[in-house]
Amino acid sequence: MSQYILAIDQGTTGTTALLIDRDLQVRGKTTVDFPQHYPQPGWVEHDPEEIWFSVIQAIRRVLGQSGIGGTEIAAIGITNQRETTLLWERDSGRPAHNAIVWQCRRSAEICRELKERGLEPLFREKTGLVLDPYFSGTKLAWMLRRFPELRRQADSGRLAFGTVDSFLAWRLSGGACHLTDVSNASRTLLMNLHTLAWDEELLGILDIPPRLLPEIRPSADIHGHTRGLDVLPDGIPIAGIAGDQQSALFGQLCFETGEAKCTYGTGAFLLENTGNRPVVSRNGLLTTVAWQIGEEARYALEGSAFIAGAAVQWLRDGLGLIQNAAEIEPLAASVPDSAGLVFVPALTGLGAPHWKSEVRGVIHGITRGTTSAHLARATLEGIALQIHDLVRAMSEDLGHPLRHLKVDGGAAGNNLLMQLQADLLETPVIRPALLDTTALGAAFLAGLAVGFWPDPEALKQSRQEERPFLPTMPESMRTELLTRWNRVIQGL
Repeated sequence: MSQYILAIDQGTTGTTALLIDRDLQVRGKTTVDFPQHYPQPGWVEHDPEEIWFSVIQAIRRVLGQSGIGGTEIAAIGITNQRETTLLWERDSGRPAHNAIVWQCRRSAEICRELKERGLEPLFREKTGLVLDPYFSGTKLAWMLRRFPELRRQADSGRLAFGTVDSFLAWRLSGGACHLTDVSNASRTLLMNLHTLAWDEELLGILDIPPRLLPEIRPSADIHGHTRGLDVLPDGIPIAGIAGDQQSALFGQLCFETGEAKCTYGTGAFLLENTGNRPVVSRNGLLTTVAWQIGEEARYALEGSAFIAGAAVQWLRDGLGLIQNAAEIEPLAASVPDSAGLVFVPALTGLGAPHWKSEVRGVIHGITRGTTSAHLARATLEGIALQIHDLVRAMSEDLGHPLRHLKVDGGAAGNNLLMQLQADLLETPVIRPALLDTTALGAAFLAGLAVGFWPDPEALKQSRQEERPFLPTMPESMRTELLTRWNRVIQGL
């Protein structure tokens, strides 16, 4: 009898494979890193074959580590870095170009052209998104503009487009599946948020042939089956797909309207469940599909900070300030405050609610008394302050304050960061025992699709232990932090 769900969490810097049982106990977990490529400043790419290798290695290792055989897997769930854009050959499955990563800013000129033509309100109304290089549609348009051979192949139907979930479903099924789920499709600038279908008008504006596109499917569904893999037997259902942030919202069991989570990874992503209708933001946030189960779609408001954990990586790799990411907490905690230092970690531009793609990181207030500890603390404050801006914008859009914030992702393991977040938000921050809620969400969706769990309520019965962080910062200190931050942000 199949007793386990395999979740594949394909992220920006690595792939995690997670095996869980019916009681939500983790039976195996492993992560395989892979490189990013930077052809020029502001450009970020992945080699799709390196992505695929990391997926296969992660699966092989987690099965070996756990002693669980492939025949014991009931279903596979996929979650993925969302806006990263791939093209591959339908006949061979070979990549036609390196994947253009969500962080990449190369399509800024296309976004600028569309704005000058007055098209941003149309895209906003139909997709819930803004015209920013972040999203897949303009990345794909850039590839087709830049390389005439890709354009010819696309027009003739020889290429397939997809976000990472589509590419993995294709490879896992031996080329039988060319599909995506609604949550990933909602991040492309190409799907109509109201019809949950590709929008012909938007495709025409971006000059993208419809035959390139995958089929849009519900998040929890049997999409296909494994075929032709060395690491897994044929016939395992590929049954759950969701973009990483929507998957984390589901993994945090935020099933009710008004529940919110923030994932602290390379970037930080705040989502709040808004129920069965899309809510239009007046404050620079995005409207997105959270998930679809059966005929019912749920929506969310989202705010994204492009840089969160990546700022800590920069202190480690760029400045050599720390040897590993975990060292930032004791270093930052060694001083009572940042001594007036403000770090805006806009290393690849400012995301919501500001949307200033041209802005870069700023360190303000350096004096002769500034130390590495002050910079470490200012880095954690900068991450938390970005989320404060998102929560404030979201509360204004929805007309009610946040009751509490569920958190996950690698950087959520930093106790000082989580305490700073609770202090700045003046609301409880709740951290689960298991931070891999992105992978859990994909596992939950896959398990529901194949009847591994009868319904979402069954998942709540096995809720993991949680730790709350409660606000303790004096109001005067909080006000001072926010005043300094806002002064620097307004000057950018």
